[in-house]
Amino acid sequence: MTHQINISEARVYVGTFHKYNTGSLYGKWFELSDYSDIEEFYDACKELHADEEDPEYMYQDYENLPDELISEYGICANIFEVLEAIEGMDENHKEPFFVWCNNRSRNLAKEGIYDLISNFEEDYQGDYDDEEDFAREIVEELYDLPSIAKQYFDYEAFARDLFMSDYWFEDGFVFRES
Repeated sequence: MTHQINISEARVYVGTFHKYNTGSLYGKWFELSDYSDIEEFYDACKELHADEEDPEYMYQDYENLPDELISEYGICANIFEVLEAIEGMDENHKEPFFVWCNNRSRNLAKEGIYDLISNFEEDYQGDYDDEEDFAREIVEELYDLPSIAKQYFDYEAFARDLFMSDYWFEDGFVFRES
């Protein structure tokens, strides 16, 4: 199971390489929700490290951020656009969005966030107990079977067929193959 990333609580501990190399871990946790864009964030970092002429920021720790948006050496230029877009998503879609991104090797730092969200929304089918649970819903919605036929219908085999090529299931979420 993937752990839930709570974008609204994204934060970064920012020090500098110079301080680190001279034995100091001096820095500060920055709550990203306090800043409207990358420039405002960098201004706050610059103010914190005003004792250095040209500070080289070191992102020593972070929380509630996807790994591809940050490293010790840098922070993605579009991070605030990504955070804003994800924050604006339906709360119930955030966790499956990250599952989808990870499974499809999507990169939040390099791909357009609004295209990613749109593609996710096309693929996401919902939250289900298991593959058979999804198959039951498909049968209910798409096939007008008499109740006696539903009673003898092989949902397990139908689910197996559905998930062979048309859908995939992870962490309780069902997605359409694209």
